[in-house]
Amino acid sequence: MKRICVFCGSNKGGRAGYVSAAKAMGQALVKRNIGLVYGGGNVGLMGVIADAMLAENGEVIGVIPQSLVAREVAHQHLTEQRIVNSMHERKALMAELSDAFIAMPGGMGTFDEFCEILTWAQLGIHQKPCGILNVENYFTPLLTMFDHAMNEGFLRDTHRALVLEANEPDALLTALEQYQPQFAEKWLDLDKV
Repeated sequence: MKRICVFCGSNKGGRAGYVSAAKAMGQALVKRNIGLVYGGGNVGLMGVIADAMLAENGEVIGVIPQSLVAREVAHQHLTEQRIVNSMHERKALMAELSDAFIAMPGGMGTFDEFCEILTWAQLGIHQKPCGILNVENYFTPLLTMFDHAMNEGFLRDTHRALVLEANEPDALLTALEQYQPQFAEKWLDLDKV
C-alpha cells in the first residue's frame, strides 16, 4: 500500500483517547512508509494526524474544496494540498489517490465519506479495503447497525465483511494489508424475497 485515506473529524471530540489514536495512526502509517490522504484541514483530528505524520517526515496529501479552505482552515505545510471545486470532486480524488480507507472518530462528514466509499466497494466500483478504527468504542453503534441491517435482510454477509475493524492502528493496518477482495452480487435473490 502506497497511501491510505483517513476520514476523521474536524473537531477533536470529547475524549483524550481520540487525539492519542490520531497521533498513533499517523506514526503507524509513517513506520510502514504509507502516505496519508485526508481532508486537508489543520483542525481537529484531521490536523492531529497530519501533524503527527509531518513531524516524522511522512507524506501527507490534503484534498479540500475551495468553499472549506477558510472554514476548515486548510493546512499550510502538507506535502501536497489539492484544492477542488466540490465535495463530490473531493471524494472522487481521495478515492483515486488511495489504496485503502480508514474511518476514525468524526461527525456527519466522516459518516458520509466512509459509507459512500463502502457503497462503492459493494457495487464493485473499487476493491480497496475499508476499515474502522473503533477508538473508545466510538463506532460500536454503527457496527451494530451494520449487523442489524444484515440480520434484517438488507445487507449480505459478504458486504458486511467489507468493513474491517480494530481498536488500535497497527492491527487495523495489518488487516487492510491482508485484505483479499471477494466479489458478491449486490442484488438479493428476488425469488427469495
